[in-house]
Amino acid sequence: MSDDDYVFDEDSGEWVPARDLAAKQAAAAEVEVRDAIGNRLADGDQVTLIKDLDVKGAGRTLKRGTLIKSIRLTGDPQEIDCKFDGIKGLVLRAEFVRKR
Repeated sequence: MSDDDYVFDEDSGEWVPARDLAAKQAAAAEVEVRDAIGNRLADGDQVTLIKDLDVKGAGRTLKRGTLIKSIRLTGDPQEIDCKFDGIKGLVLRAEFVRKR
C-alpha cells in the first residue's frame, strides 16, 4: 500500500491512512507479559523463581531462587518458555517468576 491509500477503521468509524491502521493493529496484536511484581518481560530476559515448583514429568523440584536464563514469550500473557538443565520444553507461569 502506498501513502495515499486510506482504509476504513471500523473501531473509530473514520477513514485513516493504511500505514496508521497497520501500525495500530500490530500494536494491538503484541502480547504484554508481566512477572509477579508487575515488571514487563521480554524475550531473552533472566528470571528468578519466587516459589518452589514441582515439574510434572521430570520428577524434580525447581527451588525458590533458581535462575532461569534466556526466556522466550509464547504469545500467552501468562506463560513463558525456557530451558533448564535436564528439563526439555519447560513452560512456566509468569506469576511464579521475578525479572532479574
